[in-house]
Amino acid sequence: MMKFKMKLVVMLLLSALTYFPASAQDSLISFDDVEFTEIKQQPVDNVILGEGQTTKKVTNAVTDHEAQNNKSSLWTIFIAGFIGGFAALIMPCIFPMLPLTVSYFTKSGKAKGKATAHAMLYGLSIIVIYVLLGILITVVFGADALNSLSTNGIFNFLFFVLLVIFAFSFLGAFELQLPSSLANKLDRNSDRGGLLGLFFMAATLAVVSFSCTGPIIGTLLVQAATMGELLGPAIGMLGFALALAIPFTIFAMFPSLLKSLPSSGGWLNSVKVTLGFLELALALKFLSNVDLAYHWNWFDREVFLVLWIVIFGFLGLYLLGKIRFSNDVPIDKMSLPRMVFSMLVFSFTLYMVPGLWGAPLKSISAFLPPQTTQDFDLYTSSFGTTQAGHTTEGKAQKYADIFHAPLNLNTFFDYEEGMEYARKADQPVMLDFTGHACVNCRKMEASVWSDKQVYRLLSEELVIIQLYVDDKTELPQAEQFTSSYSGKSIRTIGNKWSDFQASKYNSNSQPYYVMLDPYSEELLLKPKGADYNPESYYNFLQSAIDRYHNKNKQN
Repeated sequence: MMKFKMKLVVMLLLSALTYFPASAQDSLISFDDVEFTEIKQQPVDNVILGEGQTTKKVTNAVTDHEAQNNKSSLWTIFIAGFIGGFAALIMPCIFPMLPLTVSYFTKSGKAKGKATAHAMLYGLSIIVIYVLLGILITVVFGADALNSLSTNGIFNFLFFVLLVIFAFSFLGAFELQLPSSLANKLDRNSDRGGLLGLFFMAATLAVVSFSCTGPIIGTLLVQAATMGELLGPAIGMLGFALALAIPFTIFAMFPSLLKSLPSSGGWLNSVKVTLGFLELALALKFLSNVDLAYHWNWFDREVFLVLWIVIFGFLGLYLLGKIRFSNDVPIDKMSLPRMVFSMLVFSFTLYMVPGLWGAPLKSISAFLPPQTTQDFDLYTSSFGTTQAGHTTEGKAQKYADIFHAPLNLNTFFDYEEGMEYARKADQPVMLDFTGHACVNCRKMEASVWSDKQVYRLLSEELVIIQLYVDDKTELPQAEQFTSSYSGKSIRTIGNKWSDFQASKYNSNSQPYYVMLDPYSEELLLKPKGADYNPESYYNFLQSAIDRYHNKNKQN
């Protein structure tokens, strides 16, 4: 029961951090040097179905997997935008404008039906404006550029700086504002009346409220872009604008509901400051992505946790009224919502403390640097010592100096080396297409791979080959080549494995688990993405192992 309560606390807090990707898979293909154009419907290797059965192609299965992944990602972006829109609604720049805007429609002298229609058109104008902004982002950068943002070191560092600026803006250091001349011009045009006037009214709202909505929109667009979806920015803006437009339309249709709204006051600035702390915490994730991809090794898991513990600790003190920022008003009495939120924040802060000694913190493991970056880790040592990092001859594995296996598993990081080992050990292979910035990969390793039954299969009956698609380590000159699939130069480890995944398996999502026969290199099962149900994932692994052994019996 206690474990369930703690998970509930963590879930409530993380619901505010909806800018993180939470789809079933992440798209981490780096397009710095690889340009994926049209993906052809190439047949992939045969699937071994088991004793007495025939084989078949799985192109359609892989394509269906990609389609489901894309759909899930777009829904995630939409939901993040929708929640961000409601967060913007209760900001000091927008909330007081609700009654003012609604009164314009209800007191304009028009019939109630016409006023309601105008209110709906006003809400539609808000949606159109923000969706056009999302489309503009896509047109300017293009689909390939949006994909490359997820792992590009320069962009990730710029995103970190940008989010820190947004956070300081919310904390009251300064205000982000568009030129006042633009707002005045739009306001004059809104007096024209008619449909065009309603559109300019909505545009005026977008410009005037930019100091509050700008950081939220910026964060949303950054996250939507880094998820690699072509329609991501537009879908995110659709969710954001829909959440913003619905209240204006509903209150215009039913003005009496305005009486139920709380009055404006200091609580609005408290919402703004709270979001500032969350923006600051989110910014660290982008800095961590750069650190991992380039192997700087100075932003380890415990450093990340310490910073989050401090940030959320200060947030808890702020909610208690122990810290005040500009535009804050003194707290004479502690309100019930403020007390409840402070309790949740402090509970979440204490929940993270054991992570400094290696506790897996499964509820937030997706957002943290890998467990292998922890200097002092009592948790991983509980899995015992293995031959991790070595081949059958006792030689160090290729890339073992820069990659580290999770949970002390004996994992390979090079395809050929891993396949050779699997043939000698006579065991099936699991290709794990993963990435440093893949939050769902980390969640799978912490929450599913650590399950006792799953871990037994991974450590005793399978050969794991982890292929990082976003690593920036440069390949030796002799191993660099020009891809026959994309025609681009392959210069880094990430380039090599991302091109391999796309050309061989028609996929660009992570995590992506491919079960292979090491001799024929044929698929044993249809590839699988993230599956957070340990029992289901265990059945997936066991089925592949059984089919491999059934095939050997036949031979």
